[in-house]
This record gives sequence, C-alpha cells and structure tokens, in this order.
Amino acid sequence: MIRELHNKLVNKEITSVQLTRDYFDAIKKKDGEIGAYLTLTEELAMRQAQLIDERIANGEDIDLLAGIPCAVKDNMCVDGTRTTAASKMLDNYIAPYDATVIKKLKEVGAVILGKTNLDEFAMGSSTENSAYQVTKNPNDTERIAGGSSGGSAAAVAASEAVWSLGSDTGGSIRQPASFCGVVGLKPTYGRVSRYGLLAMASSLDQIGPFAKTVEDCAIILSRISGQDRMDATSAQSADKRYEDYLTGDIKGRKIGIPKEYVENLEGHIRDVFEKSVEKFKSLGAEIKEISLPHSSYALATYYMIMASEVSSNLARFDGIKYGLRINDEAKTEFAKENAVDRNLLETYMDTREYGFGEEVKRRIMLGTYALSSGYYDAYYLKAQKVRALIKKDFEDAFKQVDFIYSPTAPETAFKAGEKTENPLKMYLSDIYTVTANLAGVPAISFPIGNLEEEGKSLPVGGQLMGKWFDEEGLLDAAHTFETN
Repeated sequence: MIRELHNKLVNKEITSVQLTRDYFDAIKKKDGEIGAYLTLTEELAMRQAQLIDERIANGEDIDLLAGIPCAVKDNMCVDGTRTTAASKMLDNYIAPYDATVIKKLKEVGAVILGKTNLDEFAMGSSTENSAYQVTKNPNDTERIAGGSSGGSAAAVAASEAVWSLGSDTGGSIRQPASFCGVVGLKPTYGRVSRYGLLAMASSLDQIGPFAKTVEDCAIILSRISGQDRMDATSAQSADKRYEDYLTGDIKGRKIGIPKEYVENLEGHIRDVFEKSVEKFKSLGAEIKEISLPHSSYALATYYMIMASEVSSNLARFDGIKYGLRINDEAKTEFAKENAVDRNLLETYMDTREYGFGEEVKRRIMLGTYALSSGYYDAYYLKAQKVRALIKKDFEDAFKQVDFIYSPTAPETAFKAGEKTENPLKMYLSDIYTVTANLAGVPAISFPIGNLEEEGKSLPVGGQLMGKWFDEEGLLDAAHTFETN
C-alpha cells in the first residue's frame, strides 16, 4: 500500500495534501465511534504534506514514506505536541523535543496525522485503562481493539491512517494487530531507539510499526531503525532496506512449533492455527516440534520484572518536575474536595493518587514490593534468573530452527468490560507474546484467518519469532505467507 501510494504521488496522480485531507475526513467520519485518536496534529500534517508536494513539483526524489499519512502512539514525544501516555498525570504535558523515531520520520517526510490512544502508560491488554476513552475494534465495535497500542492498531484497521507506530513491552503491538486484523512488528530489542518513548519497562520496551501488509512494515522499519547516541541500548542497522529482502520464498526454512504453546490451545483458534501450519508446509517450509521448557514461567517472570521497572520509571512523576501537580490551587475536583495545607510529601501522594489510574497503581505497588528490602532476592532477582533460562531456551531452539511459530493470542478480540474486573484473566492475553520481550528476539503478528462470532468476522493472528537481529528473515517468512 505504501509503495502504491508513493507511485501515485511521484506520478502526480494524487497530491499529499489531498491524501492527507482524505484521511482527516475519514477520521472525522469514523473516529467518534472507534476512538483511535487522542490528539490530531492537523496543522503539522498539512505543513508536511505541502512540503512534499513542493518537492515533487520541483522534480526532487522523495522517500517511500514521504507524504504518506501515519499515526503515532501517544507515548512518543512529538515536539510542541501534547503527549499524555493516556494518563491524567500528563494531561497538560507538551513535549519539548522529538523522539528519535519521530525525528527520523520527519527527515524522510512522513505526514503525522496525530497521536493515538493507549492503555495508561502502556499498561494493559485492551486500551480500557486509558484515562480518556476506550478504543473500539473496527471489526466489531462492541469489542476491544487490544492493548496497549489499541489506538494505533485500530487507526490502521479502520483506514484512519496508512500506517502507525506502537510500542511493545509484552505484546502491545502484536496482540492488538491480531485482534484488529493488521500486521504488527516488534523488532529485536535495540533495533529501534527508545529515546523519546515514555519509559514503562526499559529492558523490555521496543517501538515498532503497524501496517496492512508485511512489506509496509519492512519499509517503515528501514526508516526508524539504527543506532542512536541518545539510547545506549540501540544497535547498528547497517542502513538495511528490509523491503529488499522480501523474496517470497521460504523453501527449506525450518519453523519450530513450541509444544508448550499449543498443547492447551483449544477450539477454533487451534483449527485456524493448524491450517496456517499446513500452509507454511505447502510453501516448502520444514515444520518441527520444539520445546521451550521454561515458557510456563514466562508470564509470572514478565509481570515481576515489568512491574519492578515500572515502579522505578514512574517514580519521576511526583507533581514537582512536570505534568500534573495537586496543590491547593489545582483546578481539579480532587483538589477542592481534599483542600488542605499540603507539605511536600502530601503533594507527592495526592498527585500520584489522583494522576494514576488503578492498573498503574497496581503495578507500581507490586514492583515496589518486589524491589523492597528483604524481597528483592526472592522476587526480582529470581525473575531475572528465570529470564536468563528463557533466553537460553530460545538460543537452544534457534540451533534447530530458523523461526518459532505460534498463535499471537489465545483468543479473538473480547468484548469491552469482559475482563476489567479480573486482572489475572486480562494478563493471560499476553501468554504467547511476553517471551519475545524477555528474550529480546524480533516477532511479528500477521493475519492467518477469521472466525465467525455472533455474526461478526473476527481476525486471528499468527506470530513468528526470529533470531536476534534477523528481521529480514522474519519479514520474508511472513511476507511469503501473506502473498501466497
């Protein structure tokens, strides 16, 4: 889709300004029901689009992403634009700089339509934890779009953006991609700079793209990846153009199916998954059963490490440095109802009590407990040791196979409100996705079929995980499935 629009732009069949206007019209028409966007950046987008049209008129060469409208998850800083992480804590925060990925997009001339909804500080699996709105699934608006990058996935699925950026800490790109029926890529940890991404869990977070095709994800990754002096964990990308590696041929490539992932897989999801395995076989891939023996500990390990890092990262939101501050002059009902002469500690406590939602508080408390004196060794340190074992499982598996394949999620998109009262049930949405973050490997979710439920056709996603920094192989395998 990106390449097709690019060709139309350079052949002067369309203009970027008109294309951008068309997407804003679509947003105004549909987004009242979908709720994908928190902030629209219409002035910025039109300025960017006009600039690209001028360059085309002057006969200049433009990048594949130039003039193509996109959306950005609202936990990435865009200079001069409200950046909330869907939290009351940052309701009035205007970013004073661009995240590295945004800087790179601006350099190639991408058009930024706006900032999309998410679970508060990216904590959730349904985008129901946003302080502002619930994002609905474009395939069935009674259902959720997934999380935490639900707004970015829904914007692409509802054709309210050509493509979008999300962040993935435990499945936050792949699970909503599966639920909305689009492609979502979590690159290898370090492939894309995290500078300017509001940190949730620093050893797990990674920025990645949503799009309607695997090729589009490859094009986007080529533009956002690479080493960044502002992020010490970022890695060299050798200026790879990932779209050039899409051969459409995976004959002889070995795909491992982890027995631990599929032994309890039930019902129609299993049927769709097994059909997709047969399709890989028919394309010449070699299918092999493998074992990831420590994967049963992955969810507990992930939630312990993630909550500990959340507790540390969110300590900066104290009502003093920036963002919300609850004091006697604060214009909130909370401040009026709790009017007292606050000392510094009370300002901290009241700000955090009002500014953070229930799920964020839950994870901060869990993480603070795990890191506290007397419990650090029993919880956090033990979780890090199990993480090392999970990574070793992947190292052993990749000695036998090229890719690891599973469903992206154990279910299709569930109805809004169905799991909000049961956090543990909600956390199980991440059961197949968290291992990729713990091990740091790249993973992609792509549509493998649909299931009929209550008269609606709901997408099912398949997840491929690859070797560290082998995005080209991973994208090629998913592209081969998609185009055959």
